[in-house]
Amino acid sequence: MDFNVFCDESHPDLLASKNSSAKYLLIGSLWMLKEDREQFKTSIHALREKHKIGSEFKWEKVSYSRLEFYKDLISWFWDQGDRLRLRCIVVDKKKVDLFHYHHNDQELGFYKFYYQLLHHWIADFNNYHIFCDFKTNRRRDRLRILKECLERVNLSAQVTSVQATRSNESVLIQLVDVLTGLISSSFNHSYGDESAKRKLISYFEQLLKHKISPTSSSEKKCNIFKIDFKGGWE
Repeated sequence: MDFNVFCDESHPDLLASKNSSAKYLLIGSLWMLKEDREQFKTSIHALREKHKIGSEFKWEKVSYSRLEFYKDLISWFWDQGDRLRLRCIVVDKKKVDLFHYHHNDQELGFYKFYYQLLHHWIADFNNYHIFCDFKTNRRRDRLRILKECLERVNLSAQVTSVQATRSNESVLIQLVDVLTGLISSSFNHSYGDESAKRKLISYFEQLLKHKISPTSSSEKKCNIFKIDFKGGWE
């Protein structure tokens, strides 16, 4: 089977930052069958037209004036069931030892976590096209190396491409931006108690039927992997 995976990050430069108020780096991914992609895009565009959202939508733009659009977007995501799945990796900055394990290179560390996000959901005998939100890297070969690493450990699967895509060109990357940003905001407590973002987090938790928190490895719809550097899941 052919799968498309769309990815985005929240606080991608956290490992290099000394002054950030955030504690956690998150990388999110949205998984779907390739045959469903165009239908999903059409549905999202219909929601944009309904709510008159003409420009790029993202977590940073959540406001009371657009709250109903974001609620409809999240409801739509939920209604797709297992046809549309979210997987996030949550990384506690304080537990990352760049010097001993990542050659003191935060960019290398970041892409190692990207690998952990993707590798565990790549299944044998399937074909994967992976689209990452465009990010300016010090080394231009990061995505090529990520693809090679995924191919080497998934010998019975085909990782056809790992490519950068600008978010303003993809409503599916914009969707994963919203979902990843929402989960990141919950973990980092980066919202006001009466803010539209807090309202949206609460709405998402109603759909989950529990607070946003790390899940078991078997969770399929909204999988939140809080990495344990001693091994396993926290």
